Amino acid sequence: MKNKKIMAVCVAVLAAMSVMSMRAASEKSTVGTVTQVQMDYAAVENVVPVTMLEPKVHEETALTTTPVANMYRSELTNEWIDASLIMQRPVAIMVDNESKALPHYGLTEADVVYEMMNSTANGRITRLMAIVKDWDKITRFGSIRSTRPTNVMLAAEWNAVLCHDGGPFYINAWIAKDYSANLSGGFSRIKNGKPREFTEYICTGELGRRMQSAGYSREYNAFYPGKHFTFSDTEIDLAGRAGAVNCSQIDLPFPHNQSKLVYNAVTKTYDYYEYGKAHIDPQHNNAQLTFKNLLIQDTTFSQLDKNGYMIYNAIDTGRAGYYITNGKAVPVTWAKTGENTPTIYYDAMTGKPIEINTGKTYIALVPSDSFANIVIR
Repeated sequence: MKNKKIMAVCVAVLAAMSVMSMRAASEKSTVGTVTQVQMDYAAVENVVPVTMLEPKVHEETALTTTPVANMYRSELTNEWIDASLIMQRPVAIMVDNESKALPHYGLTEADVVYEMMNSTANGRITRLMAIVKDWDKITRFGSIRSTRPTNVMLAAEWNAVLCHDGGPFYINAWIAKDYSANLSGGFSRIKNGKPREFTEYICTGELGRRMQSAGYSREYNAFYPGKHFTFSDTEIDLAGRAGAVNCSQIDLPFPHNQSKLVYNAVTKTYDYYEYGKAHIDPQHNNAQLTFKNLLIQDTTFSQLDKNGYMIYNAIDTGRAGYYITNGKAVPVTWAKTGENTPTIYYDAMTGKPIEINTGKTYIALVPSDSFANIVIR
């Protein structure tokens, strides 16, 4: 009986995936806002001062290869998740990465996190974009900030609904693209003692309501380009690969944020640090943000004006990068051929598309003029 149930789930999953490409509901992007909800979390929960927060030691999750009833392997992480999510499109959430915005709430719920220069000003400060598949579980995520043209292209790789709070006029033509779906502003304001720009968060139930109000489908639509990553069936060990080097730490050339990732031999993942300290999530018992896979891209950019606004030339081919996992790094090249087509990573030695390990992924778009300043230890 158990095997029959598992088989039934697998058949249902395959059937669902086969009709995914037949979804043809075209969407128009919107920048509409709704009335913001004022919330005082200090009145309903114990908010611990940032100086007292310490990272929680996380435990390694064993890789399960046996089919699990009523579950399927996520197209974002290859981890087993509820089969009811198979058609659900993810969201892409813009997260302020200024030190005043810390600590970030909910970021450990992300399946993929992008980090990239947000402006050529202010020490090339970075911003994060979090890709979240199971967004119905969000109770507090952020804080939320504005978006840039590059993020519209990257969110479209996942057929994700881009969640942000406005942006410079340079985004207008991009969010009007037929493949673009976005929710701008109008999320909850939480009294946290900070200036207003650091007080906006996505809270319980908001995403579902906002999508419905905007007329967006919760499910993948005709613009879904298919699975983004190819995951290995077995644990990848890069030690024997040509060009592989040890990587116990990678320091990225983001001078304002001082971003680095340090290999954790216990969890076999890379813990994220910035501003000289561990990045922790008070929404989840101070868990440290950590990743199984790191993808680092050498990316050119164009500055749009004297204020520092810029756009990455994310559509490109043959540029350099690194794939890092399990304490080793190998050189790769990457290619993105269209605005809403996935970025593909290739082994620099063989020219073949790479496979990555099951787990969460960090992607950094590093400006080409500072790519040589990456330090791999």
